[in-house]
Amino acid sequence: MAQIRRVHAANFGVYGARKVWRQLGRDGTVVARCTVERLMRRMGLRGVVRRKETSTTIADKASPCPADKVKRQFRAPHSNALWVSDFTYVATWQGFVYVAFVIDVFARCIVGWRVSRTAHADFVLDALEQRDCQEFCVGPR
Repeated sequence: MAQIRRVHAANFGVYGARKVWRQLGRDGTVVARCTVERLMRRMGLRGVVRRKETSTTIADKASPCPADKVKRQFRAPHSNALWVSDFTYVATWQGFVYVAFVIDVFARCIVGWRVSRTAHADFVLDALEQRDCQEFCVGPR
């Protein structure tokens, strides 16, 4: 425990169990990583977490889940018969950017997309209203 405390303190208290375990190994102390984890928990030592955790989805437990209208059958007989959509986020230096896109299942082409700084429904609906297929199409299967 003294050696774990020494390594942790020597590195300004930022090392977690994995880095402390590796440093102990370099110093010639053979110990299991799980032992280092257990002893650090007992001593109340923790490494510094580099990023704050981001919660992008806050589920409303009271509202029902939407119905699966296509029953997980992602095949279409012709173009414009079935579109699917999704949105995701991208971390940037300025914060998160949200991207919504709509894909034609038959042609595997993006028929609409939008980018926004907020995850409101409006920008997803704007992606549905856009119709720019020629630029992104990869052709039928």
